[in-house]
Amino acid sequence: MTDSGVKQERDAPRRETMSKVDTAWLRMERPTNLMMITGVMMFAEPLELAALKKLIAERWLAFRRFRQKAVDASTGAHWEDDADFDLDWHVRLTALPGRADKAALEHLVSLLASTGLDHSKPLWQFHLVERYNGGSAVIARIHHCYADGIALVQVLLSLTDVSREPRPGADLPRAWLKDDGHKITKRFFDPAVEQFDRAMKMGGKMMEKSLEMYRDPGLAAVLAKEGGEIARELGQVLMLPDDPDTPLKAGLGVSKRCAWAPPLPLEEVKTIARALGCTVNDVLLAAAAGALRGYLLDQGFEPNGCGIRATVPVNLRPLEHAKKLGNHFGLVFLDLPIHEPNPLRRLQHVAGNMRHIKSSRQAIMTFGVLAALGMAPPAVQKRALELFSKKGTVVATNVPGPQLPLYMAGAQISELMFWVPQSGSIGIGISILSYNDRVHFGLISDAKCIARPQDVIDRFAPEFEKLLLATMLEDWNAPILPEDSEDTLRRLVCRA
Repeated sequence: MTDSGVKQERDAPRRETMSKVDTAWLRMERPTNLMMITGVMMFAEPLELAALKKLIAERWLAFRRFRQKAVDASTGAHWEDDADFDLDWHVRLTALPGRADKAALEHLVSLLASTGLDHSKPLWQFHLVERYNGGSAVIARIHHCYADGIALVQVLLSLTDVSREPRPGADLPRAWLKDDGHKITKRFFDPAVEQFDRAMKMGGKMMEKSLEMYRDPGLAAVLAKEGGEIARELGQVLMLPDDPDTPLKAGLGVSKRCAWAPPLPLEEVKTIARALGCTVNDVLLAAAAGALRGYLLDQGFEPNGCGIRATVPVNLRPLEHAKKLGNHFGLVFLDLPIHEPNPLRRLQHVAGNMRHIKSSRQAIMTFGVLAALGMAPPAVQKRALELFSKKGTVVATNVPGPQLPLYMAGAQISELMFWVPQSGSIGIGISILSYNDRVHFGLISDAKCIARPQDVIDRFAPEFEKLLLATMLEDWNAPILPEDSEDTLRRLVCRA
């Protein structure tokens, strides 16, 4: 090879094959549902653009992937170094009009959540908002093909410090994630690794058979024998009836709306969870279901006898790999009992359904399906995406963050919020994130589904207060043990 040939080879953009699951998320993007994870961080004081750029250059770009473009070619998707990478394009300064209040920030976040990223460049941007509420805000947009929400929250937290002026070389804070990945891996992967490998190798054929099974339930038994318990989970999900037509399932447009509620004290949420023998996640999702029910009633829709489902991401990576990029999660289908007028019965229903899901293989099954979708032809991907998205009405995420104040480039973070994208025909996303002993609740919706998400947000705190009040009616003289939770819930349901 000549010297010029060696130089051309050395200067050629470096390429790396994209994983099948990441490819699936790259190809899911539609004008009506952009595959972006959108986050907003609010600061109690001004944050300087130069300081933010320096931080991004040192810590964010320490992950080489963020200098790479996502390229979807006929031979498959791959990562490619951006030879024209420009940090100024990825970190931008903006300002809010008028009073620069919460409503103005929500409007800007909504606008950015509705605007696609430029696929000729690495698919991420940070927007520094000047003079917001006496301080600043940063809006981050990252394409889902880079990583899932769990990983990206951890990477975003790697930009933060636990003090205003950190010592050089000090350890970065760690968000106290539940070790779901390790538990799920041990429970499901180890006993079923042979069946899972077999299902993964089926690739596109698995999805073709799945779609055939949807039309002909008689094939469910055949696929169950081939794929074991994982395939049985797939069959059960495919046999689920489509979610009912409600105002929340309107046809999608291209405009998104974002809003978030004032944070709740985390200790109050834990009080309810401890008293009733359920989880913090159960309590918050039950309150969200109540808020959606109240919204529908105000819209003139009677949800009696009508339940909906939320697709909930479940982390499948071990805790020590929390900041590893890529998508390593499955999805489960959770019933949200919006038909139930009693708040405690709603909580009882959510908690029971979640316990059942935790003993299932839904998360592993959907991870395998996503990998298969990454290998399947576009026509199969589209049909499968529509098939699965019809089973749910909302996407719901809950990420436990660090319970101490954090600083970014010397400015204290006062509030945090983020939303994962919806897919297919789903137009609503519920996001719950705990930080600094408070719980932050947010909603993103397609404008055709919920034109004013604040109407749902305003109902979240009152629904939570109903649960808190009912819990306080309990006799606190006797300790409530986890095995007593069923009886406790029944007693409180009767009182309510």
